[in-house]
Amino acid sequence: MTEELVAVYDADGNAVGAEPRSRVYAEGLWHASAGVLVRSMDGARLYVHRRTITKAVFAGMHDCLAGGVVDPGETPVQAATRELAEELGISGPPLTALASTAWDGQWAGKPMRCHLYAFEAHWDGPIRHQPEEIVDGWWWTDEELAAHLADPAWPFVPDTRVLIGDLLRLRQHR
Repeated sequence: MTEELVAVYDADGNAVGAEPRSRVYAEGLWHASAGVLVRSMDGARLYVHRRTITKAVFAGMHDCLAGGVVDPGETPVQAATRELAEELGISGPPLTALASTAWDGQWAGKPMRCHLYAFEAHWDGPIRHQPEEIVDGWWWTDEELAAHLADPAWPFVPDTRVLIGDLLRLRQHR
């Protein structure tokens, strides 16, 4: 079985090739991921989920972005659309870009460098978890999520933890 390829980027956010996922993670190669913040149709709640313990990175942690790495030849919005359908069984809602910034960081002591593209979708329909990816999920208000995030020991994926404060503040200014 051939290992999954991940689009490799340069530090400026330009796609420059593709490498096996294991090499991207082991060597800290720049790559991109796209995530979708799912809100209820009235905007009052957002969907938070817990990742399976079998995930390669951030296993068993909570997240509020359904997403994953950008595949070779794929745009961030295409990746976000694909991941939203795969992870939560949500297809069809329009995606709105939340942030155009990207950053690099070190999470859990690993040199993962990733450009993150964040989108928002509104949805009140059914949610169907991909069993290999997600164990459970809940609808929370921004305040409920903020209360959990105030506890640094709460197991929340570190890349989203870095971004979520800005995403919630962006929403307040709309």
